[in-house]
Amino acid sequence: MRSCVVVTLLSAVLATVCGAQQHGQGTEPPSGPPSSDPMAHSVSGHFRGSWMLTRRGKRFQAFRGIRYAQPPVGELRFQPPQLITNYTSEVDATQEGPACPQPVFDNYPVDEDCLRLNVYRPDGKTNKPLPVLVFMHAGGFYSVSGRSDVAGPSHLLDRDIVLVTINYRLGSLGFLSTGDKHAPGNNGFKDQVMALRWVKRNIAAFGGDPDLVTISGYSAGSFSVMLHMISPMSKGLFHRAISMSGSPVSQIVIPRHQRHLAERQARLLQCPTNSSQAIIDCLKTKTAKELGDSLDKMFDFGYDPVLLWVPIQEQPFGQEMFLPRQPLEAICSGDLQQVPYIISQTQDEFFWKALDVLRNPSAFDSWRSDWPRLATIALYLSGNNSSVITAANKLKEAYLGAKDLANDTATSEGFGKLYSDAIIGFGVHRLVNLMARHSSQPVYYYEFGYVGNSSHYVDPTTKKPIAAAHHDDLLYLFNVSYNFPPIPPSASEDSQMVDKMTALFYNFMRYGDPNPKADTPELASLSWPQFKPDSRQYLRVDSPFAVKRDLFEDRFHTWEELFPIDYQKCKLRR
Repeated sequence: MRSCVVVTLLSAVLATVCGAQQHGQGTEPPSGPPSSDPMAHSVSGHFRGSWMLTRRGKRFQAFRGIRYAQPPVGELRFQPPQLITNYTSEVDATQEGPACPQPVFDNYPVDEDCLRLNVYRPDGKTNKPLPVLVFMHAGGFYSVSGRSDVAGPSHLLDRDIVLVTINYRLGSLGFLSTGDKHAPGNNGFKDQVMALRWVKRNIAAFGGDPDLVTISGYSAGSFSVMLHMISPMSKGLFHRAISMSGSPVSQIVIPRHQRHLAERQARLLQCPTNSSQAIIDCLKTKTAKELGDSLDKMFDFGYDPVLLWVPIQEQPFGQEMFLPRQPLEAICSGDLQQVPYIISQTQDEFFWKALDVLRNPSAFDSWRSDWPRLATIALYLSGNNSSVITAANKLKEAYLGAKDLANDTATSEGFGKLYSDAIIGFGVHRLVNLMARHSSQPVYYYEFGYVGNSSHYVDPTTKKPIAAAHHDDLLYLFNVSYNFPPIPPSASEDSQMVDKMTALFYNFMRYGDPNPKADTPELASLSWPQFKPDSRQYLRVDSPFAVKRDLFEDRFHTWEELFPIDYQKCKLRR
């Protein structure tokens, strides 16, 4: 059974693993709400919501658990989503919807009928429609949700925006791909498209501007944001983009299918694997719980590779295709939505993955004795057998001085940086450098280096944060109430970071530029330059903010040698 400690991707983010530990922030007002529930009336139907409070005590309206597509159950399992365009009766949006199927503890609500979204808007009428932020959650495409205990609205709703958080199908239910007409792949991404189409159709009824939509996402959600920028299905559905800690252009080659995962899923549930039809037909007879609970056994070893399901370059079988070409090819041809773009990573990302290995005698011995094989899987090294062994050894030399793993500080730091760069850092570096060359719109880059009172990884002895880990910037944009206490308004640095991060997003949503405006005095001293190919400046988000250059480029030099491209001509050099 998975340990309930905040040290893996699953337990670091997933409310469903450790149980939702509500701390009260962002919940319904304890007293004095209006006598009636808030209502919204759109071209699709009528929605009844509830009242919640922001971090600073402002009342706002919440419409939660809204189905945006038909429940993907029965014969609709493994099928593209079907947008709901008309609700025949009033929609009760007063309660949270379930997360999509995944392993859970403590009866946390999951259900296959999970294609839901939450909409939050300020109380009272505004002079003009408000900018809209659509958030796509993290979780490796197999965990987490858009529920308010994971993506709580109480920080951002102190700004005059409309916030939408979404669920999309996860794991095999969302990303099964056999490479043929039976399962072309990418249904989870198509769910996201349906949510964006729902927003385009309905958000004006919630006070939002359908012509001023910012899509944002973290980790797997960050991958998603970039893919929407190049997907023909998403054209015209958004106007700004924010990718936090994740990129689909890296050393990873986007495959045309992941049949090996489909067959692995089938074998785990005692299904035949002799044909795609047999796999699909049998998996349709299994419960969503059986599919969700089988996640732990889908990995190659431990919880590696962290990114198990990946986007698929779809082949035409008569379906509407989300990703008909390689991301690199689409970016380099300019076949993308040209919108202002923020790209980011944290200072330390997946550093704790190294600590997991060093503290586990079995894993430690395996890595020492079988470095090339495990590095190939965990670090996503592609190529023929000879080239991946060469890459594994060159990375070992660059990050560990060619020394074997040891239980010492040098190994934990070097191995932690290697894990971070393999999973997140190098891909983000490659993405920002590509977009700076091939987008006509501004590109901004930040590194989150602030270490506050909470973190998704804490030292097991002191129980205190020691680094800026993967997901930690989310703590200042959302109240993540499942496992973290609220950040009350005060003079504390944590509180100031909430104000600064939400101000950056607020300005970017409105103007395509995160720099200070008259109504965001928190940013008064900020001057964040655009990222340019010949002036690779970025914002280090810390206390205080600082503008710096050439983020981690000394480390990425090795990766560029192993996986070279011509950034301007966008051609592989090998």
